[in-house]
Amino acid sequence: AFKRDEVKVIFVLGGPGVGKGTQCANLVRDFNYVHLSAGDLLRAEQARPGSEFGELISTYIREGNIVPQEITIALLRNAMQEAVSQGRTKFLIDGFPRKMDQAVKFEDDVALSEFTLYFDCSEEIMLQRLLKRGETSGRSDDNIESIRKRFKTFIETSMPVVDYYRSLNKVIVVPCDKSQEEVYSLLKDKIRDRMDI
Repeated sequence: AFKRDEVKVIFVLGGPGVGKGTQCANLVRDFNYVHLSAGDLLRAEQARPGSEFGELISTYIREGNIVPQEITIALLRNAMQEAVSQGRTKFLIDGFPRKMDQAVKFEDDVALSEFTLYFDCSEEIMLQRLLKRGETSGRSDDNIESIRKRFKTFIETSMPVVDYYRSLNKVIVVPCDKSQEEVYSLLKDKIRDRMDI
C-alpha cells in the first residue's frame, strides 16, 4: 500500500451540476492530476458483474442518499493504489467527502487533504444545468425529484465539511456563475497561488 505522505489529495466539492467534472478534466490536462470521481467509482462498481455491493449502491443512489463510507473509501483507496503503482501521486477526489465523518475517516485511514476546492453555485443555475444534462445523460438521478433531494442532501451534509475546512483555512472557493472558461481561469490562478507553481 502507498504511504500517506507520498500522495497529494485535493477534495472537490460543490452541489450537483456545478461543473466539477469539466473543471477537474482541465486540471488533469494542465497539472497532471488523477481525477477520481466518487460517484463514477460507485456507478462502475454498481455495474460490475458479481459486485457484492451493486444492489446496495443502486438503492442508495436512487433514493438520493449517501452510500456507506466504508464502500466509498475502499473504492477510492483501490483506485489510488492503482495510480500510485503507475507513479501517479496527485489526486483530485471529486464529490467526496460528502459528510463530516467521511472526511475524518479518509484523513485518518488514507491520506490528509492539501485543501478543498468548493464550487459555489446558486440552486437555480444548478437546476437548469442538470435538467439540460438529463436530456442526454441517461442518468437515473437527473430528474427534478432526485435533483431537489440531492440539493437538500448537499446543503445539510456537505456544507458542514466545507465550513470545517474553511475554519482550517483549507478551502479555495470557486464561484461558478460565469462561463466555464472564466471559472477555469480563476481556478487556475488560485491553485497556482496555493501550490506555489
